Amino acid sequence: MDKFIYKKSAGITALSASFTDFSYKKHSHKEYAIGVTLRGIQHYTLDGSLQLSHQNGVMLFNPEQAHDGMAHDKTGLDYVMVYIDPHLFLEATGKKDLVRFTTPVVYDDRLERSILNLSHAILTGKDEAVCSELFLSLTDILIQNNSPADDKRDNALIRTAKDILHTNLGNVLKLDEICKELHLSKFQFIRLFKTHTGISPYQYFLNCKIERAKQLIENNKDVYSAVAECGFVDLTHLNKHFKSVYGTTAFEYMSHIN
Repeated sequence: MDKFIYKKSAGITALSASFTDFSYKKHSHKEYAIGVTLRGIQHYTLDGSLQLSHQNGVMLFNPEQAHDGMAHDKTGLDYVMVYIDPHLFLEATGKKDLVRFTTPVVYDDRLERSILNLSHAILTGKDEAVCSELFLSLTDILIQNNSPADDKRDNALIRTAKDILHTNLGNVLKLDEICKELHLSKFQFIRLFKTHTGISPYQYFLNCKIERAKQLIENNKDVYSAVAECGFVDLTHLNKHFKSVYGTTAFEYMSHIN
C-alpha cells in the first residue's frame, strides 16, 4: 500500500514515502528538497536528464528545479525527504548567497546519516530544539560539500513573469495578458520560460497554486479556505493536483501536520 507521511518541525517538513505504482507529475518546490533512498531505485528526470538514486543515494534538488519521480521497477521504493525553505537555509549558514547543488545524486555516508537523523527526529516528534540542532549539522555538511551559487540568475523577463504569476494565484492563468506586458508573443514566452525553469508557464502557475494551498493548510488548518483562495474549483480539484505533487490529498496532508 502506498504511504506518504508528512510532519513539520523547526520550519522543516519531513516526508516518509513508500510506493510501487505511484508516479509524481513534473513539478518543482520553492524549497530545497534533500532525501535518501532507503529501498529500491528512485527514477526521475531532472533538467532533461534521467537520474537514478539507488539504495543509500542522497538526492539533492535546488529550489524551483523541475522534476518528476517514480519507482524504477515493480519492487517499489522507500525514501525520506526534508524540505528546507531557502531563507531558513541562509539563516542557518549565515551566508548571503544560496548554495546550488550541481550533482543530483551523491553517495556520502556522513551526509546520508545527517539527513536520516533529521528526518527521523521530525517524523517521530522530537523536541524542536533537537530538530534545529540536527538541521544545523546538516547545513554544515552541505556547505562543506558545495560552493555558493554564481550561475544562472533568472533574467528580468522571467522574474517579472514569475511576479505576475504569483500575484494572480487565485485567478485563471491569462497568458495573453502576461505576454502583452512582456512584449513577447505567446510562443516566445513559453519557449523562454521553459528554457529558464524547465517547465511551462502553466505548470509553474499550477505548482505555485499547490504550494500556496499547502502553506495555507499548514497555517490555517483549513482545506476549504485553500480551495477558495487558490482558485481551485472544489476540494476534489485541489486534491487531484495536490496528490500529483505530494503523493497524498490536501485533506490527508492536513491530518498529518496537525
